[in-house]
Amino acid sequence: MSLLGEWRDDIRCVFQRDPAARTTFEVLTTYPGVHAILLYRLGHRLWRSGWRYPARLLAFLARLVSNVDIHPGAVIGPRFFIDHGAGVVIGETAEIGQDVTLYHGVTLGGTSWRKGKRHPTLGDGVLVGAGAKILGPITVGAGARVGANSVVVQDVPDGCTVVGIPGKVVRLREAGQLNPYGIDLDHHLIPDPVGKAIACLLERIDGLEQRLEQGGLLAAGSQQQFFQGCSADNSICESDCAGGARARC
Repeated sequence: MSLLGEWRDDIRCVFQRDPAARTTFEVLTTYPGVHAILLYRLGHRLWRSGWRYPARLLAFLARLVSNVDIHPGAVIGPRFFIDHGAGVVIGETAEIGQDVTLYHGVTLGGTSWRKGKRHPTLGDGVLVGAGAKILGPITVGAGARVGANSVVVQDVPDGCTVVGIPGKVVRLREAGQLNPYGIDLDHHLIPDPVGKAIACLLERIDGLEQRLEQGGLLAAGSQQQFFQGCSADNSICESDCAGGARARC
């Protein structure tokens, strides 16, 4: 695709994912995430043509303008959108599929000083919440969602949701309605396995206190029945997403 065609797609996708966008002129003049990706497209072509220093210089200027740091060596597919483009960092060997959305403060970083592949690969349609860090040469499968402020250091299967520090694949919950373009922006509708685990612990403590007050202990065989009302939401995503049996919560 031509550079102009890539730019058109990057601008059009803003209207599909940001209800605040009103006109093309507004997007072109007031969206730092768009400024960053447009300059990246040009810098990436310079990088591939062997003009490494001009490409890096253009990336530096783009960072000054947008506060988004995209290495020109990164590979980014069409219709890429950075919402509230501030504080985003994308490393040299990162690979991003098409229709990917990042919110502010996202880092696609490395965990090694060794040359070669050291940054993440994001599949098509991935959505990454604000402040999330995806580190190392891992793969986030197509359609996956990364919760805000999560730190992901292991592969994420297609279509799954990962939350927490370190990131854990959690059971999917029904998201809200897709927008008219079929893009899931409901990254806030995700489980909270830590909160659920704490609630379970509090429930068990209350139960134990009641048993102590009664002056006796329940029979060992009845303990499971006593606490059966508490079930954590961080079980293995075996039925909800492909490959989930390999991803422990």
